[in-house]
Parts: sequence; C-alpha cells; structure tokens
Amino acid sequence: MTRRALVLDFGGVISKTLFETHDLSERALDLAAGTLTWRGPFDVDTDPLWRDMQAGVITERDYWTTRARETGRLVGEDWNTLPPFLTAVRGNDPLEVIRPEALEAIGAAKRAGHRLAILSNELDLFYGKEFRAKLPFLAGFDLIVDATYTEILKPDPRAFAFITDGLSIDAGDCVFVDDQLKNIRGGEAIGMSCVHFDVTRPSASYERALSLLSA
Repeated sequence: MTRRALVLDFGGVISKTLFETHDLSERALDLAAGTLTWRGPFDVDTDPLWRDMQAGVITERDYWTTRARETGRLVGEDWNTLPPFLTAVRGNDPLEVIRPEALEAIGAAKRAGHRLAILSNELDLFYGKEFRAKLPFLAGFDLIVDATYTEILKPDPRAFAFITDGLSIDAGDCVFVDDQLKNIRGGEAIGMSCVHFDVTRPSASYERALSLLSA
C-alpha cells in the first residue's frame, strides 16, 4: 500500500464551527440562550455577511473579525482581533469543540501508516499559540503549516507546496480536506485528491476522505 498523507484544514474540519457551539459560547460569556443568531452555512438565508464571504466580497478573516467585535460589544469588550474572542468562548476546554469524527479519522489514518498534516490559513492567528498546547492529539501530526507565520494563504499554490515539500510527498499522494470551496479548487489544481468538507455532515466527509486515502 502506498503511504499517503491526510491533509486537514483546522477550523470547521478538525474543530467544530462557532455556529455549532453557540450554546457553549453563550454559557462562557454569560449570555442568554439564543443571543447569538448568526448561523453561516447552517442558515445561509439569515446570514448576509456569510453570503458576502462566500461570494468573495469579504475575506474569512473579515467575517470573523466582525463577529468578534459584535460579540465583544455584547459583553463590554473591545475585541478587534480574534484570539481574545476565541479564548473567551473556547479557552477553558478546547477539546470540547474538537470533532469526534476528526479524532477517529486521524487515528484511522495513522494506524494505516499514513502521514498527517494540517494546512491552515489562520490557526494561531484565530486561536492564539496557547490553544495548541491544550490539544495533545496535535503531537501526532507530521507537519503543521499555518499561514499566521508563512503569510501564504490557501488557495495560493505556494501554500500547498509547504505540504508537499515538507513531507517530501507528491501532490497526487495527498488527500486534502477543507470546508472552503476556493481552497478545494486550489488543492485540485496542483493534483491533490480533495474532499469539500460539509460541516453539516462531518461523518460523511471523513468517510470520503478515508476512502480516498485507501484507494
């Protein structure tokens, strides 16, 4: 069997989206249930800002910076960057927001002898450096590429080259999983097998990725 690599985005793919954890966020911030109403891909019709992001009118960073500021105002905080916002809503127990499907797929890929990598546009920018230390499963990854430091964002081909060069592996031997279609198109353009992760159906997305990995 060819040794291949499972290459995962982080936010939305490994971790649950903030849309899925409004209840946890509201409890952490001492907000009434139902205060946070933006739902992104779970209710596109009621989230025009999400639609703007998907259309390329604003960036993903713009979207989340806006949500951080809005939420900060609700609790009397001036959150103009993402780490304090995400620390406030997720900092106590980050493992609580990690997808169990992700941990199962990561374990299955590792047991099969495959390589593991993360390719993120903003892991430490979003979460802060301390976040990683609270996630022991990350120690099992062969490579973590974070554009917080490289400053090369997906879908730029150079972002994917950090993975292939860092692992000394061909693009065709990588299965790349991301929840943003533009990034999937970038991976496909350089020859990776890709899975457009559906945050509303994580199990099916990971099953597809593992199927491609073993093909």
